[in-house]
Amino acid sequence: MSTQQKIIDTAISVLNEDFSATFEDIAVRCGINRRTLHRYFKNRQELLEACHKNMMEAWELSAINACNRSTDPLIQLEYLLYAGIDSGTKYAFLIKLNDDIKSSSIPYESEQSAAYCKTRNQLFGAIRDLQKEQVIDDRFPLPWIRILFTSVITATITAFRSGDIAQNEVKKLAWLSFSRSIGIPLNR
Repeated sequence: MSTQQKIIDTAISVLNEDFSATFEDIAVRCGINRRTLHRYFKNRQELLEACHKNMMEAWELSAINACNRSTDPLIQLEYLLYAGIDSGTKYAFLIKLNDDIKSSSIPYESEQSAAYCKTRNQLFGAIRDLQKEQVIDDRFPLPWIRILFTSVITATITAFRSGDIAQNEVKKLAWLSFSRSIGIPLNR
C-alpha cells in the first residue's frame, strides 16, 4: 500500500470517529509527522476530497457487485440495501462529506461512475416494472422510494452504532422495514 493510500485510509478511520479531527491528529494516527502529510496533501480540504473520492469509488464498486449477484430486481434491491449499510457503517462521515463537496461544487466522477449510474438506474427502473406488476405499491413515487431507501440505510447505521440492536439482525430488520414500507409482501 502506498503512503498516500495509507494516509487516506487512516484519515477515513479517524474522521469516522471525529469529523473535526485535525491534520495533526491524522498524522499521529498514521505514524508520520505533519510535514510528511503535507507532502501528499496541501491542506485538510484536499485530504477530504481524496477521502471522498476513495469512499465513493468503494461505494460504487460495492453497489455494482451487489446488483450483479442476482438478476431478480427484489434481491438486487435487498443486496444494494445491505451494501449501503456496509458502506455507511465503514464510511460514516460520507453523507456529511457529500453535502460539503456538493456545496463546494467540486465534481466527482470515477471510471466506474457510468457503470454505477447505469446499474442504479436499471434497478430503480425495475421498481417501476414491479409497481406495474403490483409487487411494489404503485402509490409511492420513485423519488419517495429512493429517499426512503437512503433513510433506512441511515437509520440502520444509527441503530448499528448504538449497540441496541443485535449486529447480526440489523440488516434483516432494515430489509424488512424497507420492503414492507413499499408494500412488498412478506412471502416475496
